[in-house]
Amino acid sequence: MNLKPQSATSSAVKTGRMIVISGPSGAGKSTVVRKLLTDCSLPLALSVSATTRQPRAGEVHGQDYFFLPADEFDRRRRAGEFLECKEVFGRGDWYGTLQSQVAAGLEAGKWVILEIDVDGMRSVLERYPDTITIFIHSGGIDELERRLRTRNTDSDDAIRRRLEVARHELAYQNHYRHQILNDDVDQSVRQICEILLQLGA
Repeated sequence: MNLKPQSATSSAVKTGRMIVISGPSGAGKSTVVRKLLTDCSLPLALSVSATTRQPRAGEVHGQDYFFLPADEFDRRRRAGEFLECKEVFGRGDWYGTLQSQVAAGLEAGKWVILEIDVDGMRSVLERYPDTITIFIHSGGIDELERRLRTRNTDSDDAIRRRLEVARHELAYQNHYRHQILNDDVDQSVRQICEILLQLGA
Protein backbone atom coordinates (compact mmCIF):
# COMPACT_ATOMS: atom_id res chain seq x y z
CA MET A 1 0.00 0.00 0.00
CA ASN A 2 1.15 3.54 -0.75
CA LEU A 3 0.80 5.66 2.36
CA LYS A 4 2.34 8.82 0.93
CA PRO A 5 -0.08 11.64 0.11
CA GLN A 6 0.31 13.62 -3.10
CA SER A 7 1.00 16.80 -1.11
CA ALA A 8 4.22 15.48 0.45
CA THR A 9 7.19 17.51 -0.73
CA SER A 10 10.54 16.25 -1.88
CA SER A 11 12.29 18.51 0.64
CA ALA A 12 10.62 16.59 3.48
CA VAL A 13 11.99 13.33 2.12
CA LYS A 14 15.52 14.75 1.98
CA THR A 15 15.56 15.83 5.62
CA GLY A 16 17.01 13.28 8.01
CA ARG A 17 14.96 12.75 11.16
CA MET A 18 15.36 10.63 14.27
CA ILE A 19 12.56 8.30 15.38
CA VAL A 20 12.50 6.29 18.60
CA ILE A 21 10.00 3.43 18.83
CA SER A 22 9.64 1.72 22.19
CA GLY A 23 7.26 -0.67 23.85
CA PRO A 24 7.23 -3.68 26.14
CA SER A 25 8.22 -7.11 24.93
CA GLY A 26 5.14 -8.79 23.47
CA ALA A 27 3.50 -5.57 22.26
CA GLY A 28 4.47 -6.37 18.66
CA LYS A 29 6.77 -3.40 18.04
CA SER A 30 9.32 -5.39 16.01
CA THR A 31 6.59 -6.65 13.69
CA VAL A 32 5.22 -3.13 13.30
CA VAL A 33 8.68 -1.70 12.60
CA ARG A 34 9.47 -4.32 9.94
CA LYS A 35 6.21 -3.63 8.14
CA LEU A 36 6.62 0.12 8.51
CA LEU A 37 9.98 -0.08 6.73
CA THR A 38 8.39 -1.74 3.69
CA ASP A 39 4.98 -0.01 3.61
CA CYS A 40 5.75 3.63 4.39
CA SER A 41 7.21 5.60 1.49
CA LEU A 42 9.43 7.86 3.60
CA PRO A 43 13.18 7.05 3.43
CA LEU A 44 13.13 5.03 6.65
CA ALA A 45 16.18 3.15 7.88
CA LEU A 46 16.45 0.95 10.94
CA SER A 47 19.53 1.64 13.05
CA VAL A 48 21.51 -1.57 13.60
CA SER A 49 22.36 -2.02 17.27
CA ALA A 50 25.59 -3.40 18.67
CA THR A 51 25.62 -6.23 21.20
CA THR A 52 28.03 -8.42 23.14
CA ARG A 53 25.85 -11.51 22.91
CA GLN A 54 26.67 -14.35 20.55
CA PRO A 55 24.93 -14.48 17.15
CA ARG A 56 21.95 -16.80 16.89
CA ALA A 57 21.45 -19.13 13.95
CA GLY A 58 20.95 -17.14 10.76
CA GLU A 59 21.93 -13.76 12.22
CA VAL A 60 24.35 -11.69 10.15
CA HIS A 61 26.94 -9.25 11.51
CA GLY A 62 26.16 -5.72 10.40
CA GLN A 63 22.64 -6.65 9.34
CA ASP A 64 20.92 -8.00 12.44
CA TYR A 65 23.43 -6.61 14.93
CA PHE A 66 27.03 -5.54 15.17
CA PHE A 67 28.37 -8.42 17.25
CA LEU A 68 31.22 -6.99 19.32
CA PRO A 69 33.53 -8.69 21.81
CA ALA A 70 32.87 -7.50 25.35
CA ASP A 71 36.22 -5.71 25.60
CA GLU A 72 35.63 -3.80 22.35
CA PHE A 73 32.11 -2.84 23.41
CA ASP A 74 33.46 -1.61 26.75
CA ARG A 75 36.22 0.38 25.02
CA ARG A 76 33.69 2.05 22.71
CA ARG A 77 31.36 2.73 25.62
CA ARG A 78 34.12 4.42 27.62
CA ALA A 79 35.08 6.45 24.54
CA GLY A 80 31.53 7.80 24.30
CA GLU A 81 30.78 6.14 20.94
CA PHE A 82 27.30 5.00 21.99
CA LEU A 83 24.27 7.23 21.79
CA GLU A 84 22.69 4.92 24.35
CA CYS A 85 23.58 1.53 25.78
CA LYS A 86 22.70 -0.77 28.65
CA GLU A 87 22.84 -4.31 29.98
CA VAL A 88 19.56 -6.00 29.10
CA PHE A 89 17.50 -8.32 31.34
CA GLY A 90 20.45 -8.79 33.68
CA ARG A 91 21.97 -11.49 31.48
CA GLY A 92 25.39 -9.87 31.26
CA ASP A 93 24.99 -8.93 27.59
CA TRP A 94 25.15 -5.30 26.51
CA TYR A 95 23.21 -3.60 23.72
CA GLY A 96 23.75 -0.13 22.34
CA THR A 97 23.27 2.33 19.49
CA LEU A 98 26.46 3.54 17.84
CA GLN A 99 26.49 7.29 17.28
CA SER A 100 28.34 6.75 13.99
CA GLN A 101 25.49 4.64 12.59
CA VAL A 102 22.88 7.24 13.45
CA ALA A 103 24.94 10.16 12.14
CA ALA A 104 25.58 8.41 8.83
CA GLY A 105 21.87 7.77 8.32
CA LEU A 106 20.86 11.32 9.16
CA GLU A 107 23.53 12.78 6.88
CA ALA A 108 22.19 10.59 4.05
CA GLY A 109 18.72 12.08 4.57
CA LYS A 110 17.26 8.96 6.20
CA TRP A 111 14.56 8.90 8.83
CA VAL A 112 16.50 6.73 11.27
CA ILE A 113 14.42 4.41 13.47
CA LEU A 114 15.81 3.33 16.83
CA GLU A 115 13.90 0.43 18.36
CA ILE A 116 15.04 0.89 21.95
CA ASP A 117 13.71 0.93 25.50
CA VAL A 118 12.51 3.88 27.56
CA ASP A 119 15.89 4.43 29.22
CA GLY A 120 17.52 4.59 25.80
CA MET A 121 14.86 7.05 24.65
CA ARG A 122 15.74 9.41 27.48
CA SER A 123 19.43 9.26 26.54
CA VAL A 124 18.63 9.96 22.89
CA LEU A 125 16.47 12.97 23.75
CA GLU A 126 19.39 14.51 25.61
CA ARG A 127 21.37 14.54 22.34
CA TYR A 128 18.50 14.90 19.87
CA PRO A 129 15.65 16.81 21.57
CA ASP A 130 13.61 16.93 18.34
CA THR A 131 13.42 13.14 18.14
CA ILE A 132 10.00 11.76 17.19
CA THR A 133 9.04 9.39 20.02
CA ILE A 134 6.44 6.64 19.58
CA PHE A 135 5.33 4.15 22.23
CA ILE A 136 3.64 0.93 21.10
CA HIS A 137 1.60 -0.97 23.68
CA SER A 138 -0.93 -3.77 23.90
CA GLY A 139 -3.46 -2.04 26.13
CA GLY A 140 -2.40 -3.29 29.54
CA ILE A 141 -0.21 -5.68 31.50
CA ASP A 142 -2.79 -8.49 31.45
CA GLU A 143 -3.02 -8.45 27.67
CA LEU A 144 0.75 -8.32 27.46
CA GLU A 145 1.09 -11.40 29.65
CA ARG A 146 -1.48 -13.20 27.51
CA ARG A 147 0.50 -12.44 24.35
CA LEU A 148 3.78 -13.53 25.91
CA ARG A 149 2.31 -16.84 27.02
CA THR A 150 0.61 -17.37 23.65
CA ARG A 151 3.99 -17.02 21.91
CA ASN A 152 5.18 -20.04 23.93
CA THR A 153 8.82 -19.02 23.51
CA ASP A 154 9.75 -18.07 27.08
CA SER A 155 9.89 -19.86 30.41
CA ASP A 156 7.73 -18.69 33.29
CA ASP A 157 10.79 -17.04 34.82
CA ALA A 158 11.60 -15.23 31.57
CA ILE A 159 8.00 -14.04 31.29
CA ARG A 160 8.12 -12.77 34.86
CA ARG A 161 11.28 -10.78 34.09
CA ARG A 162 9.77 -9.38 30.89
CA LEU A 163 6.64 -8.29 32.76
CA GLU A 164 8.75 -6.54 35.41
CA VAL A 165 10.54 -4.61 32.65
CA ALA A 166 7.19 -3.94 30.95
CA ARG A 167 5.77 -2.32 34.09
CA HIS A 168 8.77 -0.01 34.17
CA GLU A 169 8.32 0.87 30.50
CA LEU A 170 4.56 1.41 30.76
CA ALA A 171 5.17 3.91 33.55
CA TYR A 172 6.96 6.10 30.99
CA GLN A 173 4.53 5.83 28.08
CA ASN A 174 3.17 9.34 28.68
CA HIS A 175 6.68 10.71 28.11
CA TYR A 176 6.34 9.80 24.43
CA ARG A 177 4.92 12.22 21.91
CA HIS A 178 2.75 9.54 20.30
CA GLN A 179 1.18 6.35 21.67
CA ILE A 180 -0.11 3.50 19.50
CA LEU A 181 -2.40 0.73 20.70
CA ASN A 182 -1.29 -2.23 18.61
CA ASP A 183 -4.32 -4.50 18.30
CA ASP A 184 -4.02 -4.61 14.49
CA VAL A 185 -0.59 -4.46 12.84
CA ASP A 186 -1.74 -2.93 9.53
CA GLN A 187 -3.68 -0.23 11.32
CA SER A 188 -0.74 0.53 13.63
CA VAL A 189 1.61 0.84 10.66
CA ARG A 190 -0.85 3.11 8.87
CA GLN A 191 -1.21 5.34 11.96
CA ILE A 192 2.55 5.67 12.47
CA CYS A 193 3.23 6.38 8.80
CA GLU A 194 0.52 9.06 8.74
CA ILE A 195 2.07 10.67 11.84
CA LEU A 196 5.49 10.72 10.21
CA LEU A 197 4.18 12.07 6.91
CA GLN A 198 2.37 14.89 8.71
CA LEU A 199 5.56 15.80 10.58
CA GLY A 200 7.51 15.79 7.32
CA ALA A 201 4.99 17.80 5.29
